[in-house]
Amino acid sequence: MMKLVIFSDLDGTLLDDRTYTFDPAKEALNRLKDAGIPLVLNSSKTAAEIIHYRHLMSNKHPFVSENGGGIFIPKGYFKEGPFWIDMEEKDGYDIIVQGTPYQELRKALEELKGKGFDIRGFSDISSEELSDLTGLTEDEAVMAKERDFDEPVILGKDVDISLLKRAIRGMGLKYTSGKYLHIIGDNDKGKAVKDLGNLYTKNHGIITTVGIGDGVNDIPMFLNVDIPIVVRKSDGSHDETVMEEVIKIRMSRGIGPKGFNEEINRVIDEYQM
Repeated sequence: MMKLVIFSDLDGTLLDDRTYTFDPAKEALNRLKDAGIPLVLNSSKTAAEIIHYRHLMSNKHPFVSENGGGIFIPKGYFKEGPFWIDMEEKDGYDIIVQGTPYQELRKALEELKGKGFDIRGFSDISSEELSDLTGLTEDEAVMAKERDFDEPVILGKDVDISLLKRAIRGMGLKYTSGKYLHIIGDNDKGKAVKDLGNLYTKNHGIITTVGIGDGVNDIPMFLNVDIPIVVRKSDGSHDETVMEEVIKIRMSRGIGPKGFNEEINRVIDEYQM
């Protein structure tokens, strides 16, 4: 019987913050696969990017794109549910849409520019420039531009972040932070975790949920799992805001995927029968 479900961030957690490799986490990934423990990727990345990494990891489980904007469930994965009215179907997935359509976020970005904010979104730059900016390959940058529910913001000089955040809230939208400030609708990683957790429980009985990440946009996920785990950032620190807002969070010693490997192996040792 299924006992564990792992929800994991990608950038800076399962993927190295600079090289985007997950090689240091392969031991834990193989143990999860051998034990039949679901690994649900829960990221700010686009569906195209996550599908790319799922393929590399031979991952067949649901995933969450763009900070909770879309929940992608392989068709037939759950015997019971989901039964969301606004569920969509695409490329072999049932998709639970929780995010604001990208076109609306783009309109908001243009309004913010009109108010004098020196900002750009990923749609405003070429894949070549995005590759140079992020360290992604050009093919990966193309996938990063295939957005549905979330617009990362590239800040110009002298942008007052507090004023920008206030303006975003004033438009009835929300924001979250990762490598970039992201403009989003009424969605977050935690809502997606809660919905998927309910589906796993409905189909498999009582489960223990684990959430592992490295930053502020993971806080909603941390607050909706049984075992929250924060990994060290590339500078060796644990995110201060996470530490302040999440009680009794586990902290890795390793950075990024090394921390993932360390902590997920620890969880498997504790809970696997």
